[in-house]
Amino acid sequence: MTQLQPRPTLTRSGFPTLSRTAFPQSGLLTSALLVLGGAALVALLAQAEIPLKPVPVTLQTLGVLLVGAALGWKRGVLAMLLYVAAGAAGLHVFSGGSTGLLSASTGLVRPSIGYLASYPFAAALVGFLVQRFGMDRRFLTTCLAMLAGSALIYAFGLPVLGALTGLKGSALFAAGLTPFLLGDALKLILAALLLPTAWKVLRR
Repeated sequence: MTQLQPRPTLTRSGFPTLSRTAFPQSGLLTSALLVLGGAALVALLAQAEIPLKPVPVTLQTLGVLLVGAALGWKRGVLAMLLYVAAGAAGLHVFSGGSTGLLSASTGLVRPSIGYLASYPFAAALVGFLVQRFGMDRRFLTTCLAMLAGSALIYAFGLPVLGALTGLKGSALFAAGLTPFLLGDALKLILAALLLPTAWKVLRR
């Protein structure tokens, strides 16, 4: 007879994250490695690129949302700050191996800077939803958490894109929203499959 494993329950500090469950006795070194690993994951996924202009399509945001969910809001924020700082400092971690906060072609601020600036906040939001409500345990609730994080990224990215390029209305949406919707839907579904599956593996 198969023994049922107990489901994670809400504690005084909220629901545990995947990383906290996998490494329950994690100290400073483990936390630092998790933050570094989160930043590295986003950097790796950023290299999968469809080079659209002015903002490329990448798997970057999938990494941002997964890191926020898996590490929680505090570590997620640190991982995204490290990622953005690494790119700003000259490491080739942004989309397509690019680096810096200025566009290589124009020398001006890169149009995607608003999206980059949103990453710590999006990771924080998804991490909060996971830790407060346990939204990464089921497919539907994971979709909702990922959707909230994605919406926040656009809430940052679109206005900044418009301010930098002068695009407005439908032209702005065509440049900074519409090309990404199908990919975002697929990334959302992928995350909603990966996270509950990871919990099932940890419960064995």
